[in-house]
Amino acid sequence: MSHGLAAGALALLLGLQPITTDIYLPALPALTRDLGASMGSAQLTMAGLLLSFGIAQLFWGPVADRIGRRPVLIAGLLLYTVASIGSATAASIELLIVWRVLQGACMAAAVVCARAVLRDLYEPHEGAHVMSLALSGLAVIAIVGPPLGGLVAALWGWRAALTLVAVCGALTLAFVAWRLPETLVHKNPRATQLRPLFAAWARIGRHPTFVAWTLLISCTYGGLFTLLAASSFVYIEVLGLSPTMYGLAMASGSVSYLVATFVCRRWIARIGMARTVARGAWFTLAGGLSIAALTFAGVHSVWVVLLPQALYAFGHGMHQPVGQAAAVGPFPQAAGAASALAGFVLALIAFGIGLWLGRALDGSVRPLAYGMGFWALLTCATAWVLVPRAQRLATAAAAAA
Repeated sequence: MSHGLAAGALALLLGLQPITTDIYLPALPALTRDLGASMGSAQLTMAGLLLSFGIAQLFWGPVADRIGRRPVLIAGLLLYTVASIGSATAASIELLIVWRVLQGACMAAAVVCARAVLRDLYEPHEGAHVMSLALSGLAVIAIVGPPLGGLVAALWGWRAALTLVAVCGALTLAFVAWRLPETLVHKNPRATQLRPLFAAWARIGRHPTFVAWTLLISCTYGGLFTLLAASSFVYIEVLGLSPTMYGLAMASGSVSYLVATFVCRRWIARIGMARTVARGAWFTLAGGLSIAALTFAGVHSVWVVLLPQALYAFGHGMHQPVGQAAAVGPFPQAAGAASALAGFVLALIAFGIGLWLGRALDGSVRPLAYGMGFWALLTCATAWVLVPRAQRLATAAAAAA
């Protein structure tokens, strides 16, 4: 596969995650009112999706190592489209939560196979470059998603926004069936046997490279998810933006993320992966601490959220492409299992944040601001301490071998 085709396929598959969340977010306040739901129940539509997304990766990853990436993708995307239609037609908040849980479980097939396909085709350093290219495409999806979701929700209501998600799932399924070949050369017939599988996960979970990079992508996503899950209530309910303007505000962060993926590719080539994420952490720190400090000082403005959001998104655009490629790098024969375990950790953190926000959102910017500040500090600690340590250990192990 050419780099362009591989990056395009990865962008579509990974893009399902922001499509599933970002298009839906502008409609969340209206959905909550229309279904007579509480704040906690509304957050469960997001938290439940992410919990099932994380758990299901532990299933899809080994299955993809055993039977191949393509059949898992086709089955997962077909079920995802059905669940998306169910979400759009749900008559109650309880049914919507059920459909969103199924949607998250099916979305997991796309994301876990995307990371495994990357490892099938490329070594970690080249894979980070291709992943950065793919995430540039994903950033374009993220730029378009919130304004489009806001516009559709404003014109035709929240059900139309969720119908748009179903259309995106069907189009991705068509692309995979038409253009994406099988990338797994050597299938592992023992991949789904429980004893070898648990042994593989134990080996992967102890590997310092996996631990460092997985914590990096999980912590940086923790701050981003805090922003995503709380942003519609903060921007619309607290700061008074319309759904359409809210979509544009979120798109501005995606523009920053897009620029970061271009810079990331240049820095990887010049200074390597570890130093790239160390530089990116300064932007993460600036975004997280500035929104926390300004909120603590009592400054109340759209710009208090908007500018730190752009800085945080810039750092995120460094951490995600490098971290996703590096986390599965040491495991060419178990890329699906490693990808699944990394995704599970990330989704578990996001689920916890969703539950916390359901209780913490209080009609102010504080939960969003302090949450982003907390995750920014953890991201920086990982990028500046754990990642260099893991790199030193890997270099020493390679020299000894």
